[in-house]
Amino acid sequence: MGGTVASRRDFLRQVGAGMVAASIGGDLADDLGVSTAFAADGPEELTFGPWEPLVALMQETPAPRLLPTLHERLRRGASLLDLVRAAALANARTFGGEDYVGFHTMCALAPAYRMAAELPAAEQALPIFKVLYRNTHRIGELGGRRNEVLRRVAPGEIPAGEPGQALRQYTRSRRTDEAERLFAARAAVNPDDSFNDLLWAVEDATDVHRAVVPYRARDLLEIIGREHALTLLRQSVRYCLKNEPTSARVFAGLRAFLPRLLDERRLLSMRLGTRRGDDAWVEQFSQTIFRSTAEQAADAVAAALAEGLAPESISEALALAANQLILRDNGRPANQAAPNRPVGSVHGDSIGVHSCDAVNAWRNMARVADRRNQIICLVLAGYQVAQDRVQRGGDFLNWQPYPRDDARGQVTVRDQLGLLRETEDAIRHRDQARAAAAAYWYGQEGYAARPMFDLLLKYTISDDGALHAEKFYGTVVEDYAAVRPAFRWRLVIALARVTASAHGQPAPGLEEARRLLSAH
Repeated sequence: MGGTVASRRDFLRQVGAGMVAASIGGDLADDLGVSTAFAADGPEELTFGPWEPLVALMQETPAPRLLPTLHERLRRGASLLDLVRAAALANARTFGGEDYVGFHTMCALAPAYRMAAELPAAEQALPIFKVLYRNTHRIGELGGRRNEVLRRVAPGEIPAGEPGQALRQYTRSRRTDEAERLFAARAAVNPDDSFNDLLWAVEDATDVHRAVVPYRARDLLEIIGREHALTLLRQSVRYCLKNEPTSARVFAGLRAFLPRLLDERRLLSMRLGTRRGDDAWVEQFSQTIFRSTAEQAADAVAAALAEGLAPESISEALALAANQLILRDNGRPANQAAPNRPVGSVHGDSIGVHSCDAVNAWRNMARVADRRNQIICLVLAGYQVAQDRVQRGGDFLNWQPYPRDDARGQVTVRDQLGLLRETEDAIRHRDQARAAAAAYWYGQEGYAARPMFDLLLKYTISDDGALHAEKFYGTVVEDYAAVRPAFRWRLVIALARVTASAHGQPAPGLEEARRLLSAH
């Protein structure tokens, strides 16, 4: 599989190709394959140099013909990385962060690419073909290339003062041209600065997608190349602009509260601490966040930062607090059900999946942001967990976490193979309680994690997951690596439960992908 995945900590420390495109001109930049979204005046078409034919193929090929076409490209020497890059650019150009299915598909691309690396060579294209089929199918539903959102944009003037503050004001007042031209100008100098500027606007609300879209776009850049930073991160600018009327109304309280908290705690003038909380502290603090109101949770994070606790320890507790929203969920009530998300289900846009994905995004953006944004992202992660616990109803404080006692008692096998079979049988019968219990006992016995992840990955790929399967699997894998061993198996139990919930809705295009790859 082609391409090199760079360290996440290195992203935003490096200058992308924006400066190159601005200095050498749009035509030559296109010839070199440099994204020139900002290199020409007016609403001209956004093109991608030598990548343009493959990008156009993703937009123009009817979905029923896509997978055979891509399979033939692989046979002729294209890499999976080539396909992911083209799909990402086609997605950004078509949707621009403004279509629900579109930006969810963008958010699935990097997790699907990393899932491929966990599979045998003959199966590595499966998760990528699944997401690329979804991408092209949605592009076709919206009219293909006739309705592209992103056009080229020329860099504008950078105002005096704090550019991030100016970008936030442009988004609040829905001044699209000024916002995009300022963002293009900053990206032309340094993607590091432009990403931190973007966070000023992102931090205006704790809508789940407001956090996940910029994080997953940034994550994708590590795979497809930082020269596309403006094209991908610009989607988040447009997301904020489009949703501003709702955000201004729903999050007016947050917009008033956050500056007050930052001032009262003097957060922006302090140095970040290095004191690592022990296991007991992480457990207790995760419960504090989970049981608080949104403002109390944000203040608890602020207080921990002010007391010198290391951001990494706070971040672990935030992940565990969000995890409780999956483990404790009694499932969707009738008024939140849909054909592929029935009553009792916890997959898709459930409270827990949304919260885990959002908190994962805030935490990961904090890791690569400047000090101001690191602090605010962690504070908002705390605010989000507590807000999510009450926002859509439910009695999470009194519901008991999975696996509950009765389900644990039903699982009597203890050998490794037997527990894997029990977990798979529970998934195939959509038995969330038994799947969680079997995964729990597997962890209690101390068996190697990889076989359990392999099983859950198999069904993450095979089932539709209501747009969230790849992204949530990616969240769990990332959080598992970041959380200390004493707590990380809770994340696997949650994944087992969500996987069982999602079973029974086969992913469109997947059977054709299997047939093509098996015949290769």
